[in-house]
Parts: sequence; structure tokens; C-alpha cells
Amino acid sequence: MGDERAAGEQAAYRPRRSVLYMPASNERALEKAKSLPVDSLILDLEDAVAPDAKGQARENACAAARSGEYGSREVTIRVNGIGTTWHADDLAAVCAAGPDAVVVPKVGSAQEVRALVEAMEAAGAPEHTALWAMVETPAAMLHCEEIASASPRLTVLVMGTNDLAKELQAEHVPGRQPLLTGLGLCLLAARATGTVILDGVYNDVRDAEGFKAECLQARQLGFDGKTLVHPGQVEPCNEVFAPSAEAVEEARGILQAWEDGAGAGVVTYGGKMVESLHVDTARRVLTIHEAVSDTSAHS
Repeated sequence: MGDERAAGEQAAYRPRRSVLYMPASNERALEKAKSLPVDSLILDLEDAVAPDAKGQARENACAAARSGEYGSREVTIRVNGIGTTWHADDLAAVCAAGPDAVVVPKVGSAQEVRALVEAMEAAGAPEHTALWAMVETPAAMLHCEEIASASPRLTVLVMGTNDLAKELQAEHVPGRQPLLTGLGLCLLAARATGTVILDGVYNDVRDAEGFKAECLQARQLGFDGKTLVHPGQVEPCNEVFAPSAEAVEEARGILQAWEDGAGAGVVTYGGKMVESLHVDTARRVLTIHEAVSDTSAHS
């Protein structure tokens, strides 16, 4: 199943470099989101919304998902967590609205995934509405492969790094050494199952240099994109997660050398041996480049 999902994701690649949380209780923020150069939106009913505003936030988010006014931006809605007062009503309303995905916080087991999918289907969620699972606890880190492979409807894992740090009793430090084991386990699970994986948020919106460094770390580790808490983080995040001009040129050169050298045995480019794994990587770089360029043209 992992290979099938990986192949499907490759064929239908969708950029998720920048994934911005927006409080659904804030109508001005929802309006502003229509003009931001962001790949995906998470309209939030959970942490960013006060208890007495959750009902209105739910209505706002569902109306936004139905509106069709967000262009090529992926529109998802984060519901309140399993076991909370608002969860069942959130899930029913959101599934009826049919966003691109339902984002569920603190998913800790494959059993929870299967129960969520059953609840989504019972609520009439259309086929295009996927499940995104937030993994935020030590238990989720240790069972991430089971979570990721529990249902084909689960297409994206979202790291909840703030909650993970709290649960680990760890400190937020540059380089995120205390979190790297958890991040690595979830990355392994995502790649083993063909699931997209998004890095957690960077809290200090004033620290542009620290934010960019963490985006670069996330890209180097293998994340598909990063979740964000402020519109000002969108453009630097997009820049880091898009292939550079140099990477695109190299990818094209590798593919040309591979094509020119077909049947020749040994193929080289730039003085380095080229093997099929390098060709696969080059094709992925160009796939991302083309998708990002297309998204920018239609936003």
C-alpha cells in the first residue's frame, strides 16, 4: 500500500510549501487569505479560537470552504480534538461543507484514524475531502507508521511541535535537537507509506533569520512544507521549499545526460556518475518546480 500511495502522490503532486493557520473567528483574516501567495490554508476552530467564539468560527470556516473564492489555494479546516465538547459538531458541519481536508489535532493511534474516517463517511464527507492527522505526542511518534497507513483517506501528517516539546518536557532551542528523534520517526513513517508530511510552526514571528533557518532545516530533513502562524512567513517559506534556479538547471542537465547516454553504460554529468536514483531525484525537482510555477501563475 505504501508504494501505491507514493506513486499516486508523485503523479498528482500538489505544492504544500506554505500551510498557514488562520483563526476562523477572524473574518478579516479569512478575507486577507484570499490574496496571500500561500499554497494551503488551515482555517482553525481549535487553539486560535476562544470557547465562546467557536460556533461562529465553525460557520465562517464552512462558508469559506464552500465559497470557491480562494483560487488554487488548498482550503482545509482544523476541528477541535477528539473528546472535546465541540468535536462532533465540528466534524459534522465541516464534512457537509466539503473542504479539501479535515485537520484533526492530537491523533495518537491507527484506531483513532479509522474511527475518524468512519465518522467522516457517516457525516457525508465528499470523496475529495481528505483527513490530515496532527501528530503531537510521544505515543504518536512511536506509532506514526501505523497512523499513516491506517486509511487511504489520510493523506497528510502535520507535526505539532509545540505540544511535542511540552510532552517531552523539552526546551525550544535553535536546531531543535530535543525534537529530532520524533521528527525523524515521523519522516520515516511518511516516506514508508507515501504520505505527505508538514513541519510544525515557528513561534517567534519577529525572528525572520531563525524562521528561515528552521525552514531550511525542514527542507533538508525531507519535509514537504511547513505550517505557519503569520502571513509574513509565507513568502520566505515558499522560497526555501521551492527548487532554486541552480537545482532546476542541474536537474535538467542530469535528465539530458541520462537521455543522451542511454545504452552507453556509464553516464556522467558535471564530472559525477549519474544513476537511476539521481534521475528520479531530478524528475522530482522538476515536478515540484513546474507545480510551483503553475500555482504562482493561477493564485
